[in-house]
Amino acid sequence: MDREQPAGTPMAEFLRSARTRLTPEEAGIEDPGRVRRRVSGLRREELARLAGVSVDYYTRLEQGRSRSASTEVLDALATALRLDDAERGHLHALARPRPRPARRRPRPQHVHPATWDLLDTLQQACRPAFVLGRRLDVLAHNPLAGRLITDFRALPAAERNQARFVFLDPHARELYRDWARVAADTAAMLRLDAGRHPDDPTLGALVGELSIRSEEFRRLWSDNKVHRRTTGTKDYHHPLVGDLTVTYQALTPADDPDQILFIYGTEPGSPSETSLRLLAQWSGPSTRTRPAATRAPEGHG
Repeated sequence: MDREQPAGTPMAEFLRSARTRLTPEEAGIEDPGRVRRRVSGLRREELARLAGVSVDYYTRLEQGRSRSASTEVLDALATALRLDDAERGHLHALARPRPRPARRRPRPQHVHPATWDLLDTLQQACRPAFVLGRRLDVLAHNPLAGRLITDFRALPAAERNQARFVFLDPHARELYRDWARVAADTAAMLRLDAGRHPDDPTLGALVGELSIRSEEFRRLWSDNKVHRRTTGTKDYHHPLVGDLTVTYQALTPADDPDQILFIYGTEPGSPSETSLRLLAQWSGPSTRTRPAATRAPEGHG
């Protein structure tokens, strides 16, 4: 089945970016140093050969001049480019034919009552937890997550966004011990969301604002990298309790595939666990997670 692709689309930019990031050695091409290379990464003809397509066809595809790309060709290109699951899915999403509806604001996302209850339970277990929605909007968090990162509920509705916090709030640069990595991952997560929701005008406005106000975001966005967080670690330098390292797990609530629940933990008996428990005492052991209004504000979800 062919997928129509108009000229100048993000798919062409993504292919070009992925090709220039892959070295000949990583692609399994032998003796790449015999000929002087004028471009970084793979040449178009090298990638076309690895994917089993003609150079002319791949060139037209990368330049956005090809009328279609089959599922099989996309898979072959993804394999040749050594794309991970998130990047492969992103490529297919970019190639998917889409109608051109009137640009309208998506309906606000709401956090399910069961998820609110889970956030309360995690608070009692001394585990920071928060929910991100489309565009990395912060839909909910328990008090401990608010104390560890920032209290998004105290911000205006339009500013409750993880990307805005990372790139525009000076506190974020001091809070994350490896801010550069956090920033790169954040931009890549936002890029992944843009591939799934290319007609979201609020997302377009957010990307535009971040591009204007943050040189780092503008550079990272142009890299066309995508990222899906599942598990990992994150290092903090908190102004109240100092350095601590948390592990995280990302889960998707069953009622909304565009939401991600992040749960933080620490190694038992570690200084990080001690610091987190101290932070939990400061945040108030009896504090409830759910605010008076349990729905995301209209126009921001």
